[in-house]
Amino acid sequence: MTLIATRPDSGDARPYAFPTLQRVTVGGGTVIGAHLPGQHLASAMLLLDAGAARESDGREGTATVLAKSLEEGTQARDSAAYALALESLGAEFSAAVDWDTFRVNVAAPVPLLLAAMRLAAEAVRTPKLDPADVTRVRDDEVTALRMDWAQPGPRADAALRSDLFGAGRYGRPMHGDPDSVAAVSVDDVASFHRNWLLRPGVLLVAGDLDNLDLKALGEAAFAGTSGEPLAVEGPLELEVRDFRRTILVNRPGSVQSTLRIGHRAPERANPDYVAMTLAATVLGGAFTSRLNHLIREVKGYSYGIRGSFSMTRRFGRFEVASGVQTAVTVPAVADTLGEIARTQLDGVTEEELAVARSWRAGQLSVEMQTPGAIVAALSTLVVHGLPDDYYTTLRSQYLEATVADVSAAAARYLHPKGLTLVIEGDAALLRDEITAAGLGELVDADL
Repeated sequence: MTLIATRPDSGDARPYAFPTLQRVTVGGGTVIGAHLPGQHLASAMLLLDAGAARESDGREGTATVLAKSLEEGTQARDSAAYALALESLGAEFSAAVDWDTFRVNVAAPVPLLLAAMRLAAEAVRTPKLDPADVTRVRDDEVTALRMDWAQPGPRADAALRSDLFGAGRYGRPMHGDPDSVAAVSVDDVASFHRNWLLRPGVLLVAGDLDNLDLKALGEAAFAGTSGEPLAVEGPLELEVRDFRRTILVNRPGSVQSTLRIGHRAPERANPDYVAMTLAATVLGGAFTSRLNHLIREVKGYSYGIRGSFSMTRRFGRFEVASGVQTAVTVPAVADTLGEIARTQLDGVTEEELAVARSWRAGQLSVEMQTPGAIVAALSTLVVHGLPDDYYTTLRSQYLEATVADVSAAAARYLHPKGLTLVIEGDAALLRDEITAAGLGELVDADL
């Protein structure tokens, strides 16, 4: 018996519409709601201007320790009572930090979101911050970081960031390193909370707004707060060197080399974001990319290699990341530089761009399926000052981008001659070959 399956043809792309938005100003803060009719689950995010960039020198990781301490109880309930209160509502609570913001997320059934929001606000505005709890959380974070930094990657990441952004806060890892987190005191955590988490902020809500009271949610989120929104600092000056530098991070005995190759790039609100993203997708942002095809499929140097632009409110970075066998480190780097230079010089082809367009546009539609994803998308609008119709038009911008536009972005924003090449591996085996290859000024990492 023979089974014959006919693969279905692809159909026309369905139109995509981002949810309609509503705004309410209450209690000194702003509530932005995205209407998802019929949804039984709702998500909310309290967005505070208290990101890692607010941390003090030598205390990088303070905000992360604070975020992880919020679940250790409040001034009204210990950790067990707080966890039971959340569980009784079927609610989920989490807090996280990025460069720009401190984010507190809560999800619950629509009828219970207001009660869950009150609990979330209780943790954010009046955390217990018991010295013993904070110390334990900090020590756990230090242990996790030490384990992480014992693996290939984090030291290479840190070396690249330091070279691109210098000695200031942006030149240090976002969540700190084992030493900086170990230096964080209970007073540091309490001071960060007092200075940055008692302002109203912005509350983002995604759910069935016919059954949610945005004003009441805002009153719950902003109760007991004060202060005006903080002034938004402008983007960092975009500086890219006109020469390459190679940084060697010694990892004695390693049978692999970890590669981190990059240069500075514009901030997220840059008007060329779509063209830049598509150029990076063709170069290294998908399995079918030029870099993955050459380095993995043709040469067999690696299981995978990726290249992309990552962007925050004030800065961005172009980065290629991979791990390769020690014996092929220099050829892999040379081939990677060649693909970056080719893309910068010659641009992209229509065939490559068609794949990148379809993937990016399709990915956007797939990602926007849950209240949590919609709330995250709203946070991008707020943090980067993007218009309300941004996501409504983003998909069409991907699909309508031309070869000329994307090639122009590659020419403008890729800088193969100004790259920093970080190679983490066995320096005794690599140094002479790197020097002979003339990959750029060679220095040893100071980590």
